Amino acid sequence: MDIVTLLAFAAVSFVGIATPGPTVLLALTNGSRHGLRRAVAGMIGAVLSDFVLIGAVAIGLGALLAASEFWFSMLKWAGAAYLAFLGIMLLRSKGAIDAALKSGAPAGATSPFSIGLKSFMVAATNPKGYLFFSAFLPQFIDPTLPQATQYTLLALVFAALDFLIMFGYAFFGSQAVRFLKTSSAMWLERACGGALLALAGSLAFYRRATA
Repeated sequence: MDIVTLLAFAAVSFVGIATPGPTVLLALTNGSRHGLRRAVAGMIGAVLSDFVLIGAVAIGLGALLAASEFWFSMLKWAGAAYLAFLGIMLLRSKGAIDAALKSGAPAGATSPFSIGLKSFMVAATNPKGYLFFSAFLPQFIDPTLPQATQYTLLALVFAALDFLIMFGYAFFGSQAVRFLKTSSAMWLERACGGALLALAGSLAFYRRATA
């Protein structure tokens, strides 16, 4: 795979990742609620999901979801339900960010494993990700060269960009929350919860291109 192709892939991927979506929104939330260090666990979970999604596309799962209304719907509703659950939890939060600010400790006793699992599940249960990669990745694959090597290289580039961008969101969240007043901190939490609910709604109404 030549460098020009990789640079083109990186440029398009950067725009796609930086556009606010579930995983970067969770990175922002994790940074503000748990601090930058704990938020890294969520980034690792999301990066692992990148490899799962790209690996699934490489073996044909993306094509299966594009062709099967049943499996597409199953994954879609699971993803929408999980996003809605996370959004409701944030909306019902009793000011966890504010409590963290007063105590100087991360909000809640959430383990790094739990934070990472949330980010992983959000991405892995989103059928839009599989369809996106199914349409996107083949544009950069040379069919005359070994495909496994190419998919691996693209996955590494995408995962590295994903981690860096999520780190930026988490860092912003961890710094911004320090300057917020009590009411503003609570509204930040609720705004993130509302955004997750909106994303859950958009996923629930999302249809396959072939439908």
